[in-house]
Amino acid sequence: MRVGLDVGGTKTDAVAVDESGSVTARVRLATGWGPEGVVRTVIDAVAALGSDGRADISAIDSVGIGIPGQVEPGTARVVHAVNLGVDELDLSAAVGPSLGVPVRVENDVKAAALGAYALRSAAGRAGSMAYLNLGTGIAAGIVADGVLWRGARGTAGEIGHVSVDPNGPVCRCGQRGCIEAFSGGGAIAERWGHPGAFPVRDLFDAADAGNPVALEIRTGLARGVAAAVRVLVLTVDVDSVVLGGGITALSDRLMADVNAELAASAATSPFMRSLRLQERVELLPPGSPAAALGAALIGSTAHSEERGALTHG
Repeated sequence: MRVGLDVGGTKTDAVAVDESGSVTARVRLATGWGPEGVVRTVIDAVAALGSDGRADISAIDSVGIGIPGQVEPGTARVVHAVNLGVDELDLSAAVGPSLGVPVRVENDVKAAALGAYALRSAAGRAGSMAYLNLGTGIAAGIVADGVLWRGARGTAGEIGHVSVDPNGPVCRCGQRGCIEAFSGGGAIAERWGHPGAFPVRDLFDAADAGNPVALEIRTGLARGVAAAVRVLVLTVDVDSVVLGGGITALSDRLMADVNAELAASAATSPFMRSLRLQERVELLPPGSPAAALGAALIGSTAHSEERGALTHG
């Protein structure tokens, strides 16, 4: 039995996965704030998986954790997880003694990429894949042949700060016109300036009603996502780009805009038309356990390595 946790800014999604790769139990808890809150959430989530009898907690071999922020390569140390109130935390050292099993930690987007790839493979949909996370920020994870590609320094897929318009809005990284400045949920909410439970949905509603500011921001969002798709295909030529993250809750409303942008570029360029970008983009199904499942797979790698096995993914 393997356990995976997707520790988010507000909620933590946890799954138990059996040896066949099937999710046998799933729970969601509110995420605690700060290092102590995160540690307590992880421990409570693992315990909750066994509370209804669907998962045998005594049979757990490993725990994998996907978490926002930077995870130092080869360690379980996460830094700069600002949405969780964590400056620095070694999760393996913090939760390992309580759980009594190997613990491995990965950036949440990379974990989700591995989980999305596993779900597609189980459905008979093979091929290389980029998972493009449209959340507070923008980032991607790239998987080919079941292997997560991290790059030379672990920054592969960090496309949110690719500038696509030197005259565009200022990004929090200091550049202008980054993909994230156009399409990141945090940047959109800041530019829109109307607080709400889901500011991007409110923005779309206002755009539908003809609000000119909302229309401009909504158009920029679609252009940024379309640019990210083009960057991923043109640089690593993945078979598919899977969109996930909070903004994808807009579903067809978002995809209609993104597809229109991709179609516009294809209409003026035979080369772009030959790439068939619209056919290579898809949405992660709502409620998918991809992030937590990917974390479980990453955690099982730690267990296999502890036993001396060479594994991928």
